[in-house]
Amino acid sequence: MLRFMGDYMKNMLVTGGAGFIGANFIRFILEKEPDLNLVNLDLLTYAGHEENLEGIGSSNYFFVHGDICDGDLVAKVIRDHQIDTVVHFAAESHVDRSIVSPGQFIQTNIVGTFNLLETCRLFWQKSGSYSGKRFHHVSTDEVFGMLKIGDPAFTEETPYSPSSPYAASKASSDHIVRSYFHTYKLPITISNCSNNYGPFQFPEKLIPLMILNAVNGKPLPVYGEGQQIRDWLYVEDHCSAIYSILNYGEIGETYNIGGKNQFSNLEIVKSICSILDSYLPNSPYRPHSQLITFVQDRPGHDFRYDMNFNKIQAKLGWAPNYDLEFGLKATVKWYLNNQSWIESVSGNVAFQDWMNKNYINR
Repeated sequence: MLRFMGDYMKNMLVTGGAGFIGANFIRFILEKEPDLNLVNLDLLTYAGHEENLEGIGSSNYFFVHGDICDGDLVAKVIRDHQIDTVVHFAAESHVDRSIVSPGQFIQTNIVGTFNLLETCRLFWQKSGSYSGKRFHHVSTDEVFGMLKIGDPAFTEETPYSPSSPYAASKASSDHIVRSYFHTYKLPITISNCSNNYGPFQFPEKLIPLMILNAVNGKPLPVYGEGQQIRDWLYVEDHCSAIYSILNYGEIGETYNIGGKNQFSNLEIVKSICSILDSYLPNSPYRPHSQLITFVQDRPGHDFRYDMNFNKIQAKLGWAPNYDLEFGLKATVKWYLNNQSWIESVSGNVAFQDWMNKNYINR
């Protein structure tokens, strides 16, 4: 059973559990902890889909459609389900969208996080003890800003220097979470992860976008010269890291989670093309690399991220299991085998308009 320092956690709230990482985490945690009562609170915005959770037949899984900014709803969920553990994924997370419409990022990522913290604080205080309680906040490497070639990887002590409205909103939420530990002794932990990829990722992000465009013979839009470098983390590794933090992490601490996979965007796209060449030998678009198209770079595009995860490895014994070759092949195979999911989440006019505006017509 999920535990922390001998205190058992029985009733978990996952926010944003119909999104990419949240849905993968719910699948992961219910397999690890089949007796856990789990509530998924999700607003089902453009990137959240109940289809991501199809097949979950657990009688102790509950879905609630709603907004983390709705204080009355959050209080009702926490009270009715006697929530003792929160894993907070819910966030506006696409940098490009934050540049176009920053207001929603401020509202969800900052105000929504505050609302969750304050509701948990009040409810858990009334219960008489923080024992067996945990608020885990999922954040990003983008709060640290940008690295140059040769710069050391981000550590938990790296000063925050966010570059985009998205990164700034997540940095703000990290500070608010941390303040609730220092001011109210709320039992929090924070994790900052690198770029995730894997099944169920909404197809506006780099890896699924490249897979789907290549399969359909569409241009593969690469920002600038494609030399931006990211640390790529297979989503199952991220889930296992959070599981380790919930079980063994120290209250008040932050843990960096990285994939140990440093590659440029262009290298990622070329690797995807090579995998598709192998998996689709009869494709009329082979070699798929001929579809690569360089487009105008986005404003404020960070050059490089890299995560030093020595702390979580030394303290909790966690390290990623999957290298990029395995992860990319598994991801490509998943998208090739899940056409109905692709059509259900990306077939709407709003998504196509977004793609045309931000990639095709740049």
